[in-house]
Amino acid sequence: MKQRVTLIPGDGIGPELAIAARRVVEATGAPIEWDVQEAGAEVMEKYGTPLPASVLESIRRNRVALKGPITTPIGTGFRSVNVALRQELDLYACVRPCKLYPGVRSRYDQVDLVLIRENTEDLYAGVEFEAGSPQAEQIRSWAPDKIHPGAAISIKPISAAASRRIIRFAFEYALAHGRHKVTAVAKANIMKYTDGLFFRVGEEVAREYEGRVEYEERLVDNMCMQLVQKPEQYDVLVLPNLYGDILSDLAAGLVGGLGVAAGANIGDEMAVFEPTHGSAPKYKGLNKANPTALILSAVLMLRHLRYYTEADRLEKAVAAVIREGRFVTYDLKERRDDPTAVGTQEMATAIIDKLGELS
Repeated sequence: MKQRVTLIPGDGIGPELAIAARRVVEATGAPIEWDVQEAGAEVMEKYGTPLPASVLESIRRNRVALKGPITTPIGTGFRSVNVALRQELDLYACVRPCKLYPGVRSRYDQVDLVLIRENTEDLYAGVEFEAGSPQAEQIRSWAPDKIHPGAAISIKPISAAASRRIIRFAFEYALAHGRHKVTAVAKANIMKYTDGLFFRVGEEVAREYEGRVEYEERLVDNMCMQLVQKPEQYDVLVLPNLYGDILSDLAAGLVGGLGVAAGANIGDEMAVFEPTHGSAPKYKGLNKANPTALILSAVLMLRHLRYYTEADRLEKAVAAVIREGRFVTYDLKERRDDPTAVGTQEMATAIIDKLGELS
């Protein structure tokens, strides 16, 4: 029986990356049936929204989606299509593995981290008031000695319930993937009530896993330094929304950049797998973009669907192509103007050929 998966090509470079990812997933032999859905800036005229209801209906029906990058149009009422998907589907856990594959240019020899970011609250909840608005002025009246006149104000909600489920998700992820340590990251020495709550809940949850998974806490500024100096000492990081967004890009920089950074947004009922990078519209249609991040996101999807053999073969094929360095896109070459660089689809073909050798 085939597994139906929603495929959202996205816009910009998204559709050509989606073609590449679809080809390599099909080459693994995984029994996937695609339900293709349109979303993004390029469908605004057709649907009047960058996120048609049919997309959400498809994901709710299939429970799993593979999504290319999407441009969020300005002035549509959406802060972000990606954020809207996470909120509508309660995809509360953002999972971003940052693994260094030999052949990728980096200052490091070995990095293998997983960042798990809370997706639903913190400053990204969108509780924000314009400078001079009645709401902002009312909030300023509560602390006039701390808030300058005319300030714009954002509110940062951190709840015990959301903290508990993301931290428990991190521990369960560590157990399921043979990892040994969870590090909670926040700024509790300054934000004692919000980030302090995140750490207090972390300590409570950690007691449930004592003896099975190590637990520690780091302040976010110190964590940035630690990742740059000694990333090999860390395993699974769990963070509130804003810190998770920032540090996931930092960690991607350790392993070669966003072009190789996979991602997943997971809830109790549904999951959407997508690359970390954006839609890069200036490269649209040039067959130039690196497909690795979306293909590695598809690896995460296959594991989520318990197609472990297919996922492992695909990851090994990607790693082999990168290690050999012959059939890779320009950004994976030592020099970006290397004339031997291949296009998006040619790299996908090389991965498919490598899958054949591994079968």
